[in-house]
Amino acid sequence: MSEVDRLSDRIDSLNDRIDSLEMRLTYQDVTIETLNQTVTTQWTEIDRLTRKVAELKERLQEAENNLPGPTNERPPHY
Repeated sequence: MSEVDRLSDRIDSLNDRIDSLEMRLTYQDVTIETLNQTVTTQWTEIDRLTRKVAELKERLQEAENNLPGPTNERPPHY
């Protein structure tokens, strides 16, 4: 095998490796973007639910504060 043939084979091998790495990188970019979108969606939902829980806590506190005091009425079974 001549030096030119070996060099050509080496270049072909390196090109194949570069192509393989580019494909893997592209796949990883897509995976990272998908994960980013998922995390962003979950963060938005968590934020919405956190605000809703705070609102419900406030409403419950208001309802507890507005309860009438105890009365001295007889229970209905007497």
